[in-house]
Amino acid sequence: MPHPPVPLSVLDLSPVSSGSTPADALRRTLDLAQAAERAGYRRYWLAEHHLNPGVAGASPAVVAALVAQATTAIRVGSAAVILGNYSPLQVAEQWGTIAALHPGRVDLGIGRSGIGRSGGAGRPGSAAPGQAGGGGLAPAEQSPPAPAGAPVSPAPGDTGRWQVVDGVVIPPVRPTAYDPARLALQARLLGRAPGDGDGFGADVRDILAFFTGTYRAPEGRPVTVTPAEGTDVQLWVHGSSAGPSAQLAGELGLPYGANYHVAPATLLESVAAYRAAFTPSAKLAEPYVIVSVDVVVGVDDESARALAAGYGPWVQSIRSGQGAIPYPDAHEARTIQAAWAPEDHAAVRDRTETQIVGSPQTVVTRLAALQRLTGADELLVTTATHRHEDRVRSYELLAEAWSAQATPDTAHVERRHADALDAVATAATTGLLRAAARS
Repeated sequence: MPHPPVPLSVLDLSPVSSGSTPADALRRTLDLAQAAERAGYRRYWLAEHHLNPGVAGASPAVVAALVAQATTAIRVGSAAVILGNYSPLQVAEQWGTIAALHPGRVDLGIGRSGIGRSGGAGRPGSAAPGQAGGGGLAPAEQSPPAPAGAPVSPAPGDTGRWQVVDGVVIPPVRPTAYDPARLALQARLLGRAPGDGDGFGADVRDILAFFTGTYRAPEGRPVTVTPAEGTDVQLWVHGSSAGPSAQLAGELGLPYGANYHVAPATLLESVAAYRAAFTPSAKLAEPYVIVSVDVVVGVDDESARALAAGYGPWVQSIRSGQGAIPYPDAHEARTIQAAWAPEDHAAVRDRTETQIVGSPQTVVTRLAALQRLTGADELLVTTATHRHEDRVRSYELLAEAWSAQATPDTAHVERRHADALDAVATAATTGLLRAAARS
């Protein structure tokens, strides 16, 4: 059987559709995970959001445990757990618990989004994949991809130069615009403090040491973290820029999640920084990158655009500071957008133009271009539609089309990706043997 050139995985925010409840969204996450497993997706990752009425995914460890229990083989994980919202010990214990019950299936994706010592929010581009949502695309904002190498026409409020690089839309960097009062409230409720994002590198190293059993307290006392120690959790670092996350993932020889669906402007710099910093480790012999991307697939381009209608208003609600609204249907989306000024459209255009929406063939063509441009080893697909059955079908159509476009001579590519992550599993097994030797 032919293999696709790179595997596809799922990023789920557990979106809450208008007219439904958070409980509905969480049940639909479990149903979608089972559908993704049947369709052949490699991983099912959960995002972390707080104080968003339109997103039920506030606790990735809890939801990942439920997904693991509801499935049998697909890998489960996070994209991403936000350090600073938890201590490194809590993270290791939570994910070690899941791995102890579901060995060989757990990925722990870690992201950096903190408060600097000046008290301001983390710098633009520092958020991990789940931080600003994912999903569909409003028809009014959708336009056909421009020819390769051509600039995209500017809109009112745009700054900088839009580009299409080898068929992939790269927008200009947009200034971060969030409600500081809302950020301060969320930080206070989560127990955050100025400067708690500055220890990201040390926190990641501590988590690694907890899993391998090599942690020593500052006074030299050994620490055993049960049930994390010796489990085969794969640790990933996620980032949205060429900053600390990309650098750290490379230096530690960890796999890296690059965030096109939230920070498309800095995708290429992010991947390049990771690869430039990469040092082979016991966990990974060469760089390994998964790239996140928003996708909606329909039976044809027109129906896909209709399915994606709510995405623009959803993103705008996040960026306006109110938090994600329940995901609107097409009528609700048109009503919201009818009241928009040009600046409102411009505020979300970097996201709507980089959403990949269309028929299976349209989407496969554009995903293949993204993979070629970035050299991604996997693609991480996130989809939101108003109706759950449309979201499930979108993933099914994509999996079918992605497999069909492969040729037998790409099987060696799939083997290379599996071999790369075998190194991660080997490192985890080494940690288990170390723990056994000490007992």
